[in-house]
Amino acid sequence: MTEAPMRAIFERLMSFDTVSAHPNLDLMLWVKALLEAEGIAVTLIPDASGQKANLFATTGPAGLPGVMLSGHTDVVPVEGQAWTVPPFALTERDGRLYGRGAADMKGFCAAAIAAMLKAARWQAEGRPLQVPLHLALSYDEEIGCMGVRSLVDMLAQAPVKPLFCIVGEPTAMQVATGHKGKVALRATCTGREGHSALAPLALNALHLAADFMGELRDMQARIAAHGPRDGDYDVPYTTIHVGKMSGGVQVNIVPNIATLDFEIRSLAEDDPETLIAEMRRRAEALLAPLRAEFPEAAIRIDRLWDYPGLGTPSDAAVVNFVKGLTGANGTIKVAFGTEGGLFARDLGVPTVICGPGSMAQGHKPDEFVTLEQMARCETMLEALLARLESGWPA
Repeated sequence: MTEAPMRAIFERLMSFDTVSAHPNLDLMLWVKALLEAEGIAVTLIPDASGQKANLFATTGPAGLPGVMLSGHTDVVPVEGQAWTVPPFALTERDGRLYGRGAADMKGFCAAAIAAMLKAARWQAEGRPLQVPLHLALSYDEEIGCMGVRSLVDMLAQAPVKPLFCIVGEPTAMQVATGHKGKVALRATCTGREGHSALAPLALNALHLAADFMGELRDMQARIAAHGPRDGDYDVPYTTIHVGKMSGGVQVNIVPNIATLDFEIRSLAEDDPETLIAEMRRRAEALLAPLRAEFPEAAIRIDRLWDYPGLGTPSDAAVVNFVKGLTGANGTIKVAFGTEGGLFARDLGVPTVICGPGSMAQGHKPDEFVTLEQMARCETMLEALLARLESGWPA
């Protein structure tokens, strides 16, 4: 693996604590200065607080559609995890590079930044790209692909949009063409409080939430048995998952409010709006026999956030292009979500996912990416630069 500048960039990116709850502006300002020093055009898109930002950069000929490399700069928390290495430093050991975000996904971000710098230096050496190279770095991907939306809005207004996009989430350098969409939801269940000695005279909101959870589990069983299937996924059907149940004050009070936080991860063939409508009907059926005695009984379902799935055809030009860069023969689909669905749906930019490392290491203590994977990523990006220098695709 090349030691500089990619390794140095990787080390510096790792040193920024960009857990989604924290600012990422210092990291973005550092990247901006690094790119601008080589004459690369950079735009920062700050959030309302001014403490977080997206970054979009371009090198190569202006006014032409290019290839966009996309990555997110935020990482998940480390609290409660038993790390044996410093999480916000890059540690090399036994052919692996450790640190929070090493796989998901500062390793790819470092390689993409290094590729941008190399392209600019080629320009200075009389080897200009014939097709532009773009870099898109975002924030708050880990909490629902929220931050990138202002960057998508900016690109939607641009006179020229990227020709292709490569999202560098960890796929072990395989070319991934799809992932499920996700909708995060909250059910707020309202009952009637009371003393636990008289519990049958009250309406326990936790019991109501548990009954509604049973309806969600029944829907999941039906979907698993009879719903659409896609064998390219580890779980080949749409999933409904309850992740959090909250309610109650103490054991001798019948609670009047309880909440369920849950999600739908849907195949392209399943419309989440249809599933949500069914959930509302089931909730109403639970409430109907209670309303005479407890008119305040309610189950309100609110959408927290969502992102679309990605479903790039396996014979699309972007797939063949990236397979040519990596030497891959086939394609995969991934279980986790990415910003790729937004680029494809909202911008119409053909998108694939291909990056170093494995999500099996992501979000865990002692997260790592191997030196071998980083070397393969660098090789892919070197091949990309050679294609853009030659004028293909154009």
